[in-house]
Amino acid sequence: MRGVAEPELLHVRAERAPGDVGTLVASLERHLADAFPSGLSLAVVDAEGPFFSAFGGRACRVGTVRPITATTSYDLASLTKVVCSVTLTMVLARRGELALDDPVERWLPPYPRTGTTLAHLLTHTSGLVDHRPFFEHLRGRPAIEAAVLEEAARSAPTGEVRYSDLNFMLLGWVLEACGASTLVALFTTEVAAPLAMGRTGFRPPPDEETAATELDGGQRLDPGLVWGEVHDGNAHALGGVAGHAGLFAPLDDLVAFARHLLAPDGRVLTAADLEAMATRRAGHGADVRGLGWRLAPEGWGNWPEGTLWHTGFTGTSLLVSPPAGLAVVLLTNAIHPARRLEEQRELRAELHRLVREAFR
Repeated sequence: MRGVAEPELLHVRAERAPGDVGTLVASLERHLADAFPSGLSLAVVDAEGPFFSAFGGRACRVGTVRPITATTSYDLASLTKVVCSVTLTMVLARRGELALDDPVERWLPPYPRTGTTLAHLLTHTSGLVDHRPFFEHLRGRPAIEAAVLEEAARSAPTGEVRYSDLNFMLLGWVLEACGASTLVALFTTEVAAPLAMGRTGFRPPPDEETAATELDGGQRLDPGLVWGEVHDGNAHALGGVAGHAGLFAPLDDLVAFARHLLAPDGRVLTAADLEAMATRRAGHGADVRGLGWRLAPEGWGNWPEGTLWHTGFTGTSLLVSPPAGLAVVLLTNAIHPARRLEEQRELRAELHRLVREAFR
């Protein structure tokens, strides 16, 4: 949806905020004044809902300029892994429809390596290569799946964490095989509908109000602005739906998801599911892994043990800390119009530290 630009103002709601939000608000205003990130939406959440939220900046600043609004949807990038694929895995595992120690070939018979399990995919310990730009020469699932399986033939679990989108591309296909349905339908039925996340999904419609991402970046064969479609090149080549990327969501929907993780009541996840996701499975130092989620957000403030977090390349992040009774939803289009990845890392760390300091 295109329209007339509005002033780059920060809109803040802090009716229930139990702490001093002045420093946090000043930081958000400073970043927007510097036009980095281009736009943002932030919510700090407890089990009752958001008690601090803010949004502002530009959804697009190239050609047709659009402001961020309260309902702007963002490309979640790798938050798709935890919001969609991990959540669905836990649901199906609890029902006994799959098991975390299932070999991948049980669900994808052509998988060439025995001994690689779903748990290896979830913890990024399958040994698969970090990344391959399949989109540069392949289109559609049959061709891309064959290329992923070729990579798997050269890989084996080592116990070491090697973060790879390929793990979650495979997991998405496993979920479709186990659930006998598409990832779109599974996510809608099992996650979005029960949590009233009505605007979260793959392939947003043309009139959806979305935040633009990269201009002339490396995720397309031809130059141009990516806006209203998934940024990730491999997810785009798969038709916009994949286990590793592709979801779009507005702030309010991720607030609903975060609230559920703070108080899992069985509509989607249970307390036992949450405990399983937050149990350390692999990794060390700054990269400790539970089931899909990262643990121990080093540099993001003094968050207690049992805190889960994940980031998305486009500038999104989600931190859920049941021991602290808090969650932080940060949505930005920080790679618009161009990537500034080190500044993106610094921004995330700063804002999460300020949240933790303000709302202990």
